[in-house]
Amino acid sequence: MSKREKQLSKSLRARGVRKGLAQKVARATDGGGSPKIARRAMADLASVVAEIQDRLQQGPQKRSVAAKKAAKTRKRKARRRSKAAKRAARTRARG
Repeated sequence: MSKREKQLSKSLRARGVRKGLAQKVARATDGGGSPKIARRAMADLASVVAEIQDRLQQGPQKRSVAAKKAAKTRKRKARRRSKAAKRAARTRARG
């Protein structure tokens, strides 16, 4: 393991990445291993970062409020359609 690989591995370990993955990623970025491992690790870490940002910005609560509003709107529109259909049926029955 080269000096650069050791430094990257130590840096990743200090940030909470498991030892085996840190070594594989360090090897892959230095040309020794498969770059696929490094890309996958990068994607996983990016998704974790996105999840943390979402939670800090109250994302789940905002989506919950939006979902409840959408459900109320759907119910209200369904009631209006039903009421209009009943009115139309009464009109057709009279004629």
